[in-house]
Amino acid sequence: MDGYLQWLLAGFGLCLLAAWLGYRALRRRADAKRQSKRALAEAQARAEAQARAEAQARAEALRRATDEAARQQAERQAAAQEAARAARAAEATRLAQAEAARADAARVTAEKAALVEAARAHAAQVAAAEAAQAARRHAEEAARAQATRLAGEQAARAAAQEAVHREAIRQAGVEASAIVVPAPAPTPTVTAKTPEQTLVMVADDSKIVRVKTGRLLAQHQYRVSYANDGLDAAQQMQTTIPDVVITDVEMPGMDGFELTRHVRQNPLTAHIPVIMITAADERHREVAKHAGVSVLLGKPYPEEELIAHIRRAMNHGEKQAGALA
Repeated sequence: MDGYLQWLLAGFGLCLLAAWLGYRALRRRADAKRQSKRALAEAQARAEAQARAEAQARAEALRRATDEAARQQAERQAAAQEAARAARAAEATRLAQAEAARADAARVTAEKAALVEAARAHAAQVAAAEAAQAARRHAEEAARAQATRLAGEQAARAAAQEAVHREAIRQAGVEASAIVVPAPAPTPTVTAKTPEQTLVMVADDSKIVRVKTGRLLAQHQYRVSYANDGLDAAQQMQTTIPDVVITDVEMPGMDGFELTRHVRQNPLTAHIPVIMITAADERHREVAKHAGVSVLLGKPYPEEELIAHIRRAMNHGEKQAGALA
């Protein structure tokens, strides 16, 4: 009985051990399944996470590509707009340059035309001046020829009268002595001139004075010639005789008094009015009178007074040589 119980207990123990071992095996298989499921779930989760990450990466890459494409498109559009603006600016610059070139060409053409016209006008003025001088010289030569002819006629008449007188004395038996009746000097013919026909010579060693006086005379339509000093004026008078001489006193080479004496000693220029301008008019008055100065003006002088003296000398034909104003 005890043996049977022992065997029974041993069998029961073995059954319990087998049941426990079976249970342990089942637990291990269940745990293995759970672990397998967990691993599979984790693998699936990792796969899903990786898929989501890849999808997000692809989406991010697509977004970046889209943004880059949009940026490049914007840059291309901006570059195209900038190129268009540059082209418009270049075209505007080209048009402006072309317009400026046309304006310059027109200005150059106008300047050339003006120069040609000025040259023509100057040539016409020179020709007119030369013609006027030639006419004046011809008139002077004609006047001198007329005066010479009149003087010859008067001398012939005087000689004839002398012959008649001698013959009458001889016939009366009276010893006659030679009686000479001198021929009267011909009176020069005075012709009034307009300012445009009147040539005024300005003799002064100061260029400023020459230019200032020349401008004043030109404003009143007088023709003007310039001399640097008295010697230059005397040399110019050998070819061109002025109608009026305006001179300074102190000049190198030949001063104003020597120039006036030279004018008075030459029969062709003795009639020319000489206007002398000096800072010491009272000190030079007596010397100027003996030299033959027509008008003595002190510095400064009213410009209207100078013009008035020229007008009186030319328009009224007054001969003022030796009569100081």
